[in-house]
Amino acid sequence: MKATPASERAFVLGEGPLWDDRTQALLWVDIQSRQVHRGTLIGERIEPSATIGLPATVGAVALTERDDRWLAAVHDRLMLIGPTGPLAHTPPWFDGAVRRFNDGQVDPTGRFVVGTLRLEGGSTTEKLLRADSREVTVIDDDLTLSNGLAWSADGSRFYSIDTISRTIRVRSYDPIGDAIGDWSVFATLDRGYPDGMCIDADDHLWVAVWGGGAVLRFSPEGAIVDRIEVAAPHTSSVTFAGPELDVLVITTAREELTAQQLREFPRSGCLFTATPGVHGVPVRRVAASVIDRLFPTL
Repeated sequence: MKATPASERAFVLGEGPLWDDRTQALLWVDIQSRQVHRGTLIGERIEPSATIGLPATVGAVALTERDDRWLAAVHDRLMLIGPTGPLAHTPPWFDGAVRRFNDGQVDPTGRFVVGTLRLEGGSTTEKLLRADSREVTVIDDDLTLSNGLAWSADGSRFYSIDTISRTIRVRSYDPIGDAIGDWSVFATLDRGYPDGMCIDADDHLWVAVWGGGAVLRFSPEGAIVDRIEVAAPHTSSVTFAGPELDVLVITTAREELTAQQLREFPRSGCLFTATPGVHGVPVRRVAASVIDRLFPTL
């Protein structure tokens, strides 16, 4: 199967797509352009409807229980944003001259889980963090570059990507409490680098492959069972969208491509869609109690 270009505009580093089932809108970020975008899905095409500018790079955005408020991972801090821009932010969580936030998702109890990447040079000390207040739980501290996150439908299995090692990790996860198990290797890629991912209603993972121009579907046992070709080498992330959650939306990037690659793949940076014949699951929202604890002065 081949994905179809779904947007006219190309983004520098499109990432983190998610579908808001309440408002029937798609959200995604352009990390380097410091923007959160909203759009409407019309058939298999996406029409942008709004852009929210932010003061620094934005690694991820998450829905909250308040329809006009979103939680964003903005460089070295978490930020509550509204339709016109930032509303409040936490203090920095680490040295922003060295690293920044990357991909983040909401766990089964409404807490925000987000990872880091080093800005320059290699690393084996990047972290995966869980926030339900300004107190932070460190899930991992041995990552090369923290990336995509997903949970099984019942919340008991947690998947996380370590990009440079080309590894997808899996572990047990208490969907109503605090317990997190030790990780084991779920799958390792031979070509390209795993980036963003989501899970479908059959508990299969869909993983975007940076440098591979593809999205791979993994069975719960870790076997590759489907592949979608994308006419953009830097395929970055995926989500299911639409009223039936049956349209796979794929973000891509122009960043780090050569002039020759951009000539060969001119739709790099665009959004793509595909209809693989399966359904996704609704995206979770950050709990109102978590927002209240993160931003107590609001």
